[in-house]
Amino acid sequence: MFRELLAREFAPYGSLTSTQLDLLEAHYDLLVQWNARLNLTRIESVEESVRLHYCESLFVGTKLPAGRLRIVDVGSGAGFPGIPIAILRPECTVTLVESHQRKAVFLREATRNVKSVSVVTDRAENLKTEFDWLVSRAVSPDEVVKLNLANSLALLVGGEEIPGFDRRELVPWGTNRYLVFHVKHAW
Repeated sequence: MFRELLAREFAPYGSLTSTQLDLLEAHYDLLVQWNARLNLTRIESVEESVRLHYCESLFVGTKLPAGRLRIVDVGSGAGFPGIPIAILRPECTVTLVESHQRKAVFLREATRNVKSVSVVTDRAENLKTEFDWLVSRAVSPDEVVKLNLANSLALLVGGEEIPGFDRRELVPWGTNRYLVFHVKHAW
């Protein structure tokens, strides 16, 4: 059910290969298993998970520029949006940053078969690496802008207006959800 629903929901924005669907379904299955013990997400129905976790995350991946990018997902939690982006865009490298040890253990297990992903168990403020793009959906935009980890930001946010962001696109799933973009400065 997950696989068919995901392929159908995401079809207007892109197609997913059988391998991508396999990897996304494996992540979902593991998420359901671990969520009972670890409270990774409050969204539990397969329909809401597909739309609000996977499709939103894949949508971000379609909006990033083409080519090999170094992407950091700050506050990755259950792996959104970073894991779906890495699966959609295997040419990119994605670093998942999660300060909670138990969630980081989940992320390592969930990305075992996704070669382009690494997991960092630390606070984003402590990172010294520069990335091309920073993505996030669980962290305050004000906090993310201060990090100086990447020149370009793509954040999934609720309907609030965020000053200083260059572009805002309505996300097709959910209610009043936006993808906002910001280019801070030239390196």
